[in-house]
Amino acid sequence: MFKKLISLLKDKPRLYDIVFEADTPAGRKFDIMVIIAISVSLIVMFVESLQIVDGYIKLALEIIEGCLTFFFTAEYLVRLYCSPTKRDYALSFFGVIDFLATIPPYLVLLFPAARYMLVFRAFRFIRVFRIFKLFSFINEGFLLLESIRRSMTKILVYFLFVWILVICIGTLMFIMEGNSSESAFSDLPTSIYWAIVTMTTVGYGDIVPVTATGRFLAGMVMVLGYTIIAVPTGIVSATMVDLTKEAVKDGLCPRCGGKVDEEDRFCKHCGEKL
Repeated sequence: MFKKLISLLKDKPRLYDIVFEADTPAGRKFDIMVIIAISVSLIVMFVESLQIVDGYIKLALEIIEGCLTFFFTAEYLVRLYCSPTKRDYALSFFGVIDFLATIPPYLVLLFPAARYMLVFRAFRFIRVFRIFKLFSFINEGFLLLESIRRSMTKILVYFLFVWILVICIGTLMFIMEGNSSESAFSDLPTSIYWAIVTMTTVGYGDIVPVTATGRFLAGMVMVLGYTIIAVPTGIVSATMVDLTKEAVKDGLCPRCGGKVDEEDRFCKHCGEKL
């Protein structure tokens, strides 16, 4: 067993196929093992947060978490070891998620006070980032992430427009309501805060207009809010539709960007039909 492990570590291409690919029996088994580990880790995390956990149950959970910490640490190091470009993997989305999924238990070791101080104890619950690793095993995850990436410029321009809009609306509301002694619109920041809360349809109700013109403007902002929220969804949805219609270009999958061969009917990385 030990000799096979050493032999596997020396064979980086084969190790890469197992760890990063899912089109081989060994790769599928490894993916299933990682998914099970993530699921168990989340269950342990939620059970640990219950105040009633104590005694042998707490000890068992700590042992399980120790084993999971070892597994995720080994997985991260192996991925880093067999990656052709280690820096690209370490700085990639899933590389950062892998790191965040591994580091919290070691932070607790470096800060013993975490056992007593709530602020440090929160480090342990950063383990929830492990759930993002599930995206690497979901075919549609590649489509969603790529759609968001391609739409990011349009979304940023849209949010800039929204910020300008809420500043203008907040200023108008301050002009209409600021002179009333009964109004809570005492300054521009408060008025802009109200515009954000109202336009996003959150509606806390902690600040409300008291004048007729102010209420009319508030009604217009509420109606406008429904159209404002729908725009980012439409941008990403349109990009997703365009991505599904793209053909193979330069030997790369249009969905995940992985390398494919001319004779391939499906992408070996994400399962996209070519």
